[in-house]
Amino acid sequence: MAPARITGVNHVTLVVADLPRSVRFYCDVLGCELRAQWAQGAYLDAGTLWLCLEHGDPDARTDDTHLALSCPPDDFSALAQRIASNARQWKENRSEGESVYFLDPDGHKLELHLGDLASRLAHYRNSPPDGFRET
Repeated sequence: MAPARITGVNHVTLVVADLPRSVRFYCDVLGCELRAQWAQGAYLDAGTLWLCLEHGDPDARTDDTHLALSCPPDDFSALAQRIASNARQWKENRSEGESVYFLDPDGHKLELHLGDLASRLAHYRNSPPDGFRET
């Protein structure tokens, strides 16, 4: 019998300084669907991602921690353009697949990425970074 393990992301909660502004950004720019809202938070549907926005004081990070989001390949260009018009970029794409790295209104680091774990592993099999080892 296999050991118990996680099966995926249940939800992501982001603390935001201005809840209405963040709801507009995630819905109008990224295309999420508002499912519920209350004075201190909101639940959004982002395809297979349940996103919770919680009002508070976000703390800026200086590392590479970020949330990567997917979209259908045919939508990538239009969504990337909409993001570029509404959000500040925080990193240039140097990885496999098309990506746009951008900040939400509170400085949370996000990425719109085409690809998945299988495509990333296939890329690294052909061009491995130092120390890469597939198990």
